[in-house]
Amino acid sequence: MNGNFYQNPTFPTNQNSLSSIPSTPPGNISSTSIMPVEQSYIENILRLNKGKRVNVYVSYPDSNEWRDKIYSGIIEEAGKDHLIISDPSNGMWYLLRMIYLDYVEFMEKINYSHNYSEKTF
Repeated sequence: MNGNFYQNPTFPTNQNSLSSIPSTPPGNISSTSIMPVEQSYIENILRLNKGKRVNVYVSYPDSNEWRDKIYSGIIEEAGKDHLIISDPSNGMWYLLRMIYLDYVEFMEKINYSHNYSEKTF
């Protein structure tokens, strides 16, 4: 690292104010929930679009050689902290860390699930 690393700030929490918020396990819908807690996360949207061709734009802030890079391929898997794509044109597979992800460009319509109803944009 070259000293340009930025750490996310931590914020104090007021435990009394949090006790009035109903807790719902991720992915479950309660009568007070409009959208499942984890449904809108990027990795879940990427999972809904497995098999689709994408351009993935990433930035590596601590690298002069690889400052900004574009990976092209097909979404194979996505997790909380990673994305796996394969490029059929050269046979390469890429494991990309989500922390470096800027945005994803889809080559076709995307699937997006909101309130468990399938939507395509």
